[in-house]
Parts: sequence; C-alpha cells; structure tokens
Amino acid sequence: MREYKSSLAEYITGLIKQKKACGYAYDFEAYILQSFDRFCIEQNHSPGTITRDLVMRWAIQRPTEGKNYRNQRVSFVRQLALYMRSLGKDPYVPKHFASETVGVPHILSRTELASFFSVIDVYMPPQFTFHRLARAYQVLFRLFYCCGLRLAEGCYLRRSCVDLTNGTVKILHSKGNKDRIVFLSEDVLEMCREYDQAMQKIVPNREWFFPGWHPHQAIRKTSVDKKFTEFWNKTSFAGKVDKKPKVQSLRHTFVVDKMNEWMEKGVDTGVMMPYLSRYLGHSSISETQYYFHAIEQAFPAIRRHDAASQGVIPEVATYEE
Repeated sequence: MREYKSSLAEYITGLIKQKKACGYAYDFEAYILQSFDRFCIEQNHSPGTITRDLVMRWAIQRPTEGKNYRNQRVSFVRQLALYMRSLGKDPYVPKHFASETVGVPHILSRTELASFFSVIDVYMPPQFTFHRLARAYQVLFRLFYCCGLRLAEGCYLRRSCVDLTNGTVKILHSKGNKDRIVFLSEDVLEMCREYDQAMQKIVPNREWFFPGWHPHQAIRKTSVDKKFTEFWNKTSFAGKVDKKPKVQSLRHTFVVDKMNEWMEKGVDTGVMMPYLSRYLGHSSISETQYYFHAIEQAFPAIRRHDAASQGVIPEVATYEE
C-alpha cells in the first residue's frame, strides 16, 4: 500500500479503497495520486481541500510529457475532487481537457503478425522464476488481436471473469465504466484452457488471469507496453513501417481484419456493425467505423464490394495541356 502524507492524504486513500472495492485495479492511478500527494507537500499546500490555484499549477504541462499524459494526470485529480464532493466537501473540480487528435494507427499485415508472434513464441526470460511470463505473453498478445481487447482489459483480467467452460470473458468497469462479455473462438478457448492449467500449477488459485512479476499482482500495463516494443523490434519489419505500432494496434488490426473478412464473404456489415461495436466496448458505431474507413488496408475490400461507387464517383482522367 502506498503512503500519502499531504493534507489530502485521507481523501486519496479513501478514493483508492473505494475504487478497488468496486473491482478497479487502480494501480496506475494510485501511482499518479502519490505524485500529486508529493506535489501538494512541495507546494506547501496546507488546506485540506483542492483549490483552483493548486490544480492550475498541477496542470502545467511538463517538458518531458505529452498533452494526453498531462490530461490524464489532471483527470485523476478530478476524480479525487468528485469523491470529496460525495463526502460533502467543496473542492475545486478540474474541467476536462481536450485530448490530442486520434491518429490513424498502424495495422499489421498478415506477414507482420506472423513475424511478431513467432518472436513471442521463442521468447524466454533469462531468470527461471519468470519463465511463466513467456507463456503469459503468448496468450495475452493473442487475446489483444483475436478478441480486440484494450491494453488494460487484458492486463487486469481477473481469473474469475474467464469462463473456460462456456468460452466467455467478462470485461468489467472498462472505458466509460462499461461492462461487456467477450466470446472466445474454439482455438482461443483451447489456448486459454491450456495456459490456465499450466499456470494453476505454478500460481495456484491466483486472482489475476495474467499475474505479473509479483504473482499476487496483475501484470503491469507499462511492462506489456515495453515487451510489445521489444518483440516488435526483433521482427524484420522494425523501422520499415509508416508508423511504429503499439499494443493498441493489435486491437485495430482485429477490427480491420474482421470487417474485411465479412466483406469478402458478402456479409452485410451494416447489420454486423452494432454487434462488433458492442463486442469492442465502443460507445457508438462511429468509433468502430473510424478505425476501418480511415485505414488503407480496408480500401481494397471496400472497392471490390462497393459496386455502386464506380458509377457515383467516376474515375478522374488525366489530360495533357
């Protein structure tokens, strides 16, 4: 348990306990709030409440961080302020800061995916104690791609939420505080069963489906992020693509591959889109559509199956002057 020593310590501790009681991992948030706690001490902030002046100083973007990370820091203090309000206090509640424009992610090709997973499948940590993580990475990264999971959803997946009999995964308190059920294909289900049986012998009755370095804790997002980069850099495609992929690229690749598969088979994507959007945990269908229509790999399938576009949008001829 982290220690908090500022005048806001009791509220920070209370918020974290409340979030964990509701099922949130809340580890990264606790880390940032510890930084905020130290900031309060450094600023000699003695009032037992959150003031506008304190927030404005905390919200200054640091030279070493991006805009989104700054916004995330402020959002955690906003949650703290809302928690204090629920207790009858009157803190200043920071406003939401606009995030940077979402860029088009890199979508991995079939050959890139094959190369990436082949690197993972031969990986073995040098320390014998962490050999179990090799199998965890093999399964976790495949869940990101095969089920379109978000980074936090995979890392903080509780074993109790994985139904290896019926082949379903419960995603609780995800983005937007939404819950959903993700169905596993037969091959993915069998992979998860084999992994669970093996892990049960090493870490009996574990809480997390993917335990981290410390078996009683979930595998950390930062560790998985670093491992993705490490694995990608060992492929022959490292440094040769338009944009360096991230863990989130596996989720976006899932969307594009699934939509292309449906279009190739003649499946009505208009009918299937709401189901895919719900499967991914998106707030609206437009979120799902964005990551398909904005990506180059989707264009061939669209052109082959959208016969009407040939008449509506004529080819542009080139003329010599």
